Parts: sequence; C-alpha cells; structure tokens
Amino acid sequence: MDERIVTNHELAEDTFEGTIRPDSIDEYIGQSEVKDNLNVFIKAAKMRDEALDHVLLYGPPGLGKTTMAYIIANELGSNIKTTSGPAIEKSGDLAAVLSTLEPGDVLFIDEIHRIPRYIEEILYSAMEDFTLDIIVGSDSSSRNIRIDLPPFTLVGATTRAGDLTGPLRDRFGIISKLNYYTEEELTQIVLRTSRVLDCSIDEAAAVELARRSRGTPRIANRLFKRVRDYALVMGNGNIDLQITKLALDKLKVDAFGLDETDYNLLKSIIEKFNGGPVGIDSLASSIGEEVTTIEDVYEPYLLQNGFLKRTSRGRIVTEKAYEHLKINRQGNLF
Repeated sequence: MDERIVTNHELAEDTFEGTIRPDSIDEYIGQSEVKDNLNVFIKAAKMRDEALDHVLLYGPPGLGKTTMAYIIANELGSNIKTTSGPAIEKSGDLAAVLSTLEPGDVLFIDEIHRIPRYIEEILYSAMEDFTLDIIVGSDSSSRNIRIDLPPFTLVGATTRAGDLTGPLRDRFGIISKLNYYTEEELTQIVLRTSRVLDCSIDEAAAVELARRSRGTPRIANRLFKRVRDYALVMGNGNIDLQITKLALDKLKVDAFGLDETDYNLLKSIIEKFNGGPVGIDSLASSIGEEVTTIEDVYEPYLLQNGFLKRTSRGRIVTEKAYEHLKINRQGNLF
C-alpha cells in the first residue's frame, strides 16, 4: 500500500527537506509571533553572553519545529546535536549525548514526550544545574557519579504537549506553539522552494498547491516535488496551473487537500453511524485504525477546517462535510 501523500508525518522521501531548510529567522516564512519572540530572546542571551533558556516547540507534525531548532543554533552561532525521545532508552544514552556538548551548544530532542520517565528525572538536573547525576554499577557495587556539564540550550519538540509531565514542562523557559500556516504563507514557501530547487512555477500554480497543502509546509514541499515530475514529463518543465491541477487530481488530493483516507473516515461516520456522534474506539474499529493514529494524523485537519466536530458524546460529521462529499442527510447522493 502506498504511503499517504498528505500525511504531515515525515516520510522517507522528505529527506530533501534538509536541502531547502532556511538558515536564519529572517528566511523562515510564517510563525511570526514565535519568530519575533525568539529573535529577542536570542539577542538578549548573546548580549549577556549566556546560554539561551531551554525552548519547547509544540504543534502538529510538519510545521517546522526541527527547522526552527537549527535556526536557533545558527542564530546563536552554536553547534547543534540532535537525538529523539525513542532513541534514549537508558541513562547511558542520555549521558553519551550530554557529555559531548560544548559551551553554548544546542541539544535538539525530537519527540521529547517519548523519553522514559526515569531518564526524564536525570534530565532535570542537567537542565537546571548543568550537572549529570547517574548511578553506575549495580546492587552493592553501585555508586553515584556527578558530571559537570557546560551551559547549553535544550530545544525539545513534541506533537503531544499534553503528554509531557509538569516537572519537565516547567523547566523550559521558552514555550512556543507552532500553528498551521495560511494560504499566503504556504504560497511564499512554495515559491521559495521553486527558487532553491531551480524549478519555475507560476504564481497561480503556487497558490493552488498552497490551497491543497493542509496548512503544512512539509506537505506543500512534498506535493511540489510530485507536481514537478508531472511538469517535466507531461509539460515543458515549468509548473503552471493546468499541470498542477492535473497532477493533484491524479494524486487524489482535492481542492481542500482531502484525500481518500479523509473521505473514508467521513463516509464511515455517515454510513455506519448516521453521521455521529460516534466514540473514538468504535470509529477506530470501523476503519481498522489505531485510536492514536486517528487523533494525531487524521482528525486535526478535519477538525480545524470544520468537516468534523468533537463533542462529549463523540465525533460528528458537519454540514460542510455532507456538502463537500455531495451526500444528503439521508445518505443518498445529491
């Protein structure tokens, strides 16, 4: 089965993101409030010659949390070390990363909510006092070792801020939420990507791509790559509006950015549960998906754009969804 093209989670093909990543806050498009605040905090830290406060970035996948972490390091003039919550399985893994840090370095931990709780406690002293307390050995031969760390900045990224424990969240001095992008911001991102990849695109085509990108730069850039292929094979290499619509229709991404997965979810609620309300467990069973997948991957965009409502009794399909799917309340086609 092909991977879903409009998923905001990273796919293997998204490795090209690193080549088009902006290097500075000025180049970063969108998230104006977050950028403005970070710009002040970074400049102040440099003026005081101190490490920047620890930064927590949260929000849906694909909005640029990793990119922002690299920009923070660039703006500070520091090196960045990267790891992820699932990669830190034991205290030795954390100690190995922390012991390589130089003064002022940035440590980026993606999916920080997935760090095991007992390792999270070791992280507290590292963040607060720049010391690492670990126990080596076992049973009667075990002993506590304290390692002094240089001042550093931890940048944590998460798609599930609610899963962070209070003590960990409280140790971040700067907490910023990244929001979905506007159509205008995504258009600018598409135009910038076209310049970086040296592939021309008409303004109208960029707007159409942006409109179908679900408010997410990662999806916009992924769709750009696919449309570029169509322009090369079926056109003259330039991406115009006609080739863009043809390509996106072939990829089954409609004018709202919905795909077959979205249609199946909405139709399942309409046909099997009379439009709702339906509990998340029943819905997950009906379409053969995990509850967390529905909550993290499928629902956010449908909720954000008014195709779905979440109530205390369950999920309900909205009038907008019925109209978009061309289905009336009795389940018959218009």
